[in-house]
Amino acid sequence: MSAEFSRSPLHDRHAALGAKFAPFGGWEMPLEYAGGGVLREHASVREAAGVFDVSHLGKARVQGPGAADFVNSCLTNDLARIAPGKAQYTLCCDPSGGVVDDLIAYLYGPDDVFLIPNAANTAEVVRRLSAAAPAGIKVTDLHRDFAVLAVQGPGSAAVLAKLGLPTDHDYMSFTEARLDNAPMVVCRTGYTGEHGYELVIPWDGAGTVWDALISAGVRPCGLGARDTLRTEMGYPLHGQELSLEISPVQARSGWAVGWSKPSFWGREALLAEKEAGPRRTLRGLELTGRGIPRGHMPIFSGATQVGETTSGTFSPTKKIGIALALIDTDPVLPDGAVVEIDIRGRRTEARLVKPPFVNPSVR
Repeated sequence: MSAEFSRSPLHDRHAALGAKFAPFGGWEMPLEYAGGGVLREHASVREAAGVFDVSHLGKARVQGPGAADFVNSCLTNDLARIAPGKAQYTLCCDPSGGVVDDLIAYLYGPDDVFLIPNAANTAEVVRRLSAAAPAGIKVTDLHRDFAVLAVQGPGSAAVLAKLGLPTDHDYMSFTEARLDNAPMVVCRTGYTGEHGYELVIPWDGAGTVWDALISAGVRPCGLGARDTLRTEMGYPLHGQELSLEISPVQARSGWAVGWSKPSFWGREALLAEKEAGPRRTLRGLELTGRGIPRGHMPIFSGATQVGETTSGTFSPTKKIGIALALIDTDPVLPDGAVVEIDIRGRRTEARLVKPPFVNPSVR
């Protein structure tokens, strides 16, 4: 693959495991592994434990007097709702109300916030925060300073405990730990719907932790399974369910907006959209006919196009095609309504459902 793509510090280990690579967010990352494949890797996470290298995710730090208050005045969620040692899903919005990125903020204290944005959006998030930061507050891009490993599945706690790592902290919290000579932050977070952890490790220590996890019998999993797992949960992916053209109100991510806060980027536009009601909202679709939906496929109710898919896949858990889609709100189609997806020129029936498509166990 072209040298223009960045690589994880574990690239050679992935290659040795027979990984098939694909570009993602400017990085060359494993899509699936030999002897596994998306279906087996997906099943490992739903039934046991799998590990994903997600080192392509961004990392940034905001430090200085009042750093947490500054971040809170920029990003949508209310950072004041959580205590140090906790994490929070939040959004970086444009003044138009569109989403620059969705990310997780880790609150270390009033003067220290660690951020994990998406790979392709890290530089823009850092740029916007840096441009707005008052004197004394520093925003640092740490994209290549840390690796991130996601250990996910009902067996994830047992695996980490076997390695001597902490596992009993609450969902959306984090704690510091060490494995041999590798320091890390163990976060009770994830993107699969299963009980799991994300390990933030200094770049040079990633190999030690990866080797220990593989030796403990955890199946390596690629971004293919990560996508089927998150789609089954109805979790948004920036660039598909969230974007500068798709607001949190449309994406049903308003729960990640601190509506009563006096300020955050995009506040006025989002309040106006919420008050007026969005022209479209994110819905789930389960195919009742044959076919596998993908993104950007038109959806019809009778002869009228009523929306478009944003993501689509075969659900390994339910053994049917599923999709997320932006559906017009006028008229409102109820859950259970039957629509048709145009899959490469052939209309296939599907019914509207409320995600998630599978029962979550993250908490």
